[in-house]
Amino acid sequence: MAELHDLTALEQGALIRSGEISPVELTEHYLERAARLPQEYVDGAFVFRDPDTARVRAREVAAVGPVGEGASPLAGVPTAIKDLNLTKGVPTAFGSPAFAGYVPEISDGVTLAIEDAGLISLGKTSTPEFGSPCYTEPEGRPPAVTPWDTTRMAGGSSGGAAAVVAAGLVPVAQGSDGGGSIRIPAACCGLVGLKPSRGRISGFPMYGDPIGLAVAGPLARTVADAAALLDVMAGRRAGDPSWAPEPSGTFLAATGREPGRLRIGCFDEPVIADTEIDPEVRRAYDETTRLLSSLGHVVEDIPVPLPRAAVADFETCWAVLTGLSTVGLAPEQEATLRPLTRWLGERGAAISGPAFGLAIGALRRHAAEALVALAPYDIVLTPTVATPPPLVGALRDDADPAADFEAQKRYTPWTSAWNVTGMPAISLPLHQTSAGLPIGMMLAARPAEEELLLSLAAQLETALPWRDRRPPLW
Repeated sequence: MAELHDLTALEQGALIRSGEISPVELTEHYLERAARLPQEYVDGAFVFRDPDTARVRAREVAAVGPVGEGASPLAGVPTAIKDLNLTKGVPTAFGSPAFAGYVPEISDGVTLAIEDAGLISLGKTSTPEFGSPCYTEPEGRPPAVTPWDTTRMAGGSSGGAAAVVAAGLVPVAQGSDGGGSIRIPAACCGLVGLKPSRGRISGFPMYGDPIGLAVAGPLARTVADAAALLDVMAGRRAGDPSWAPEPSGTFLAATGREPGRLRIGCFDEPVIADTEIDPEVRRAYDETTRLLSSLGHVVEDIPVPLPRAAVADFETCWAVLTGLSTVGLAPEQEATLRPLTRWLGERGAAISGPAFGLAIGALRRHAAEALVALAPYDIVLTPTVATPPPLVGALRDDADPAADFEAQKRYTPWTSAWNVTGMPAISLPLHQTSAGLPIGMMLAARPAEEELLLSLAAQLETALPWRDRRPPLW
């Protein structure tokens, strides 16, 4: 017989609406599950758990009950908040010992939207220092690992969020993505991970990314669950510097529509680094192109839409953003920073204001040229990452941060392209290696066309289902 955590988030929400279970019962189920699973795994996924507050919140949601026709179908469902997101009254360290003990007095827009929809946070999920690396190995804590093989990484920077969903510790979770930080963990953990369009989700109140690379998004086991969480988080606030147009309906409704016959451009040539693609990833990519063709879509090989010259401009912006995270730290805080953060921060601090402005302008021109080149295509397909999940520590190199950074680029040669263009992109767990490790394939759509992207993703999920795959740690 299926247990509650075997059900999708939407199925759990439906049980709450029907009265078959209560938010309190469901919350207790997940709290008990976290106590039963190996604690090193749980502690690598969560940086902070607060069962008492979760129970209080569950009772509050249960007392209100279903609210109106527009209520979220995820109301009463447990989730978790990434350690990069401000959460009022809850320790939020941004993955860094430099902020140990920091408790925000406000919540950001993503946290508020999740709370307003009636979801129940069980705690904060792990992230690397300031969300910079593509692995989640924060100082002084166990790493976030994939439940498919706990010697291998869960990816980053939303590695904790992916680890909690993939092991059934919560059914859905939010992440954030400035260069692949939702899609990389999704690929490592066998999940659906969606980076929405630039401006789809508000960065209120900090608006900490002046370049527009980063956006929040959902991690889930199914496309429909991801769409439902996107419905919760999406929406603009009056002060937002950019915003995506309103969808025609809900994103969840889009998963029930046929996408029609699409023109799909495909490439597997690395964008940001010269790297070898694992043969099993290349096989999965080829199988995905054949699957898309079998579904009636027009599939065409296309050249890489971004020039290699864009990489240097992206790195300039990335270094400055990392440097901004360290501005104003006291000397004792700076002393706790890991070598990669210090190296990137120093690199960013050495960039002049004019050089930074020129890099932003160049990056926007590269993005414009790519968007024009891709305009004839409804969807673009690439692999998500170059290899199956690496072993913990395989990318990290504290003795040589520059080598660490290059290793990350070789592992993730495609994801940051869609942060540059602002296009929505989704990683789908369509395939597995011969050893049973997940392989993600990435689809991107034109800006603000999440509905079409989700419609195609749902079609692929129906054609090649993954819902019943269970990792060894389940």
